[in-house]
Amino acid sequence: MNKRQVTILWVIALALGAAVAAVKLSQNTSASSATKRAHGQTLFEFFPATEASTVEIQGAGSSVSLVKKDGKWIVTERGGYPANSTYVNDFIRTLGDLKVTQGMEAGPSFAPRFGMDETATKPEDRGLTATFKDASGKEIAKVSLGKNIESGSAPSPMGGGGAVGRYIRNHADDSGFYAVSEMFPSVSAEAKRWLADGFISPEKIKSITLSQTGKADSAWKLTREADEAEFKLDGATATEVLDTKVSGPLKTLFSYARFEDVVPADKVAERIQADGKRTATLETFEGFTYTLVISPTKPGAAAPAPVSPGAEPPATDNFFLTVEVAAELPKERKKEDGEKPEDAKTKDTAFTDRLKTLGEKLAKEKAFAGITFEVGKSLVEPLLKERDALIAKATPAPAEGAESGGVQTLPGGMITRPPHSTATPPIEAVTPPISVPPSEEAPEKVEGK
Repeated sequence: MNKRQVTILWVIALALGAAVAAVKLSQNTSASSATKRAHGQTLFEFFPATEASTVEIQGAGSSVSLVKKDGKWIVTERGGYPANSTYVNDFIRTLGDLKVTQGMEAGPSFAPRFGMDETATKPEDRGLTATFKDASGKEIAKVSLGKNIESGSAPSPMGGGGAVGRYIRNHADDSGFYAVSEMFPSVSAEAKRWLADGFISPEKIKSITLSQTGKADSAWKLTREADEAEFKLDGATATEVLDTKVSGPLKTLFSYARFEDVVPADKVAERIQADGKRTATLETFEGFTYTLVISPTKPGAAAPAPVSPGAEPPATDNFFLTVEVAAELPKERKKEDGEKPEDAKTKDTAFTDRLKTLGEKLAKEKAFAGITFEVGKSLVEPLLKERDALIAKATPAPAEGAESGGVQTLPGGMITRPPHSTATPPIEAVTPPISVPPSEEAPEKVEGK
């Protein structure tokens, strides 16, 4: 083989190598360009989180608009009530950091297969669409959240098994749909799901006064002398003994209280049953006064919620509640006789810290004025008792001729036992002899022992 032939062979080999490399590069480029974003990449090349001033979320039969006002998020559909900023900020932050687990090449017309059908009336078919706008109202991003991804197989719109992620679409990316591991459990199109959940929390209740139904006159009043003491019923007669099982829970009334929803001002009149209104006044040992107006809802009235078209809203036994909070906080601590300087300094510091806490609490709870809350029956039921329900009931005496030996409970917890009768001798229980059944191997009888 001469030099010329060797050169020709090298040229051919190089050409073949270049051709193979070109084919492989073409294949890789084709695979990576099936969708704009690939496994491990963020869903958005850049998500304008800091520019978002409005988040509009649309679902099946419900929608909510979250707006940033003076640096704080509010819920438009609830008269500008504060939103749970943690939920809103977490949603925005999650989208900015969200990574793709798999891309699926498909056009926008395939959206229904992934649970993103914007014409559907069922939540599982409609999914959620979130639109983000800047302060000028310009749309800066739009995403749809579809079906959950089920475990047990590669992501598939057919579902099956436990959920391990969710399908998502970036409307600015028409190359396909994506699977992500995030479930977005707190994202909803229901306005009440976004409300800030802080509420009143009376501490160290000193007295409770409840009005009569539909009247300003008092139905009853409970008072106590110290935070550790039991309540006493004002104006109780000699035979009226307060039932501590009923009054005891009232010491911690509204502790860790939560409301169900905030009622828009234009919806109150059509849902409230005004003639059942009652007013409760709570006073605390630290100078707080809570005035609560409690009203039942009309039969069949329910909070706004997504329902099937033409279906009746579910009935509810919830109540409406308005709150007015005032306080007279002490300006200085009362000194104790014989106080040592070092003790006084410690107590003064504790008093100052507590006063600051109470001032912040007052400012927070005064902000609830003028708002109508919807609360569950279980929250106010312990308070809405008639006077006779507060009184301990005596156990009826046994009928004449009935067997004695019972115990009678009198008002105040006193127990009386009837005298033991000796007219009828006690009955002695006798256990009969026990016989052991014969076994098949030994047919002989065995006497009972």
